[in-house]
Amino acid sequence: MNERPAGSGQTGLGPRGSLVMSLTLTLLLGMLSLLVMFPAAEHLRSLKSGERADATLHTGGSCMIGQCRVEFEADGRTVVVDLPTGSGGGKQSVGAAVTVRYQADDPQVVAREDDVGGGGAALFAWMSAGAALLFLMLSAVAAVFLVRQRGKAAAGPGVAV
Repeated sequence: MNERPAGSGQTGLGPRGSLVMSLTLTLLLGMLSLLVMFPAAEHLRSLKSGERADATLHTGGSCMIGQCRVEFEADGRTVVVDLPTGSGGGKQSVGAAVTVRYQADDPQVVAREDDVGGGGAALFAWMSAGAALLFLMLSAVAAVFLVRQRGKAAAGPGVAV
């Protein structure tokens, strides 16, 4: 029987649950890295040769997830635009001076000059990719454990495997 007595103090997912959880985390972290953070870092790098402008932090927030806005002059008009996902500078207060790079033909595409090397998006992309690999290795260990457990159960009691 597989039933545990009430109050036995044993908790946990078990080997199958651990395998499923590890594979799920591997998939989610890998998708975050490949589909969100690496493209965000590439977008920031693409503005390295963009037009340079002095800007003011217009709206504060979490710049890493794209909730900061900057205001600057481009071609004689004032532009207020969100900084892209992966931007730094979230600890600056509203009204702080920042330097931005923008596309000459589209001033709505902008990034902080400090972020055009990839910014926090590049760092986070590599960190989430590393974590995905870690969980993939944990999944492999859990799979080997499950196979060995099955082999012992099939061999019967008292037989060494």
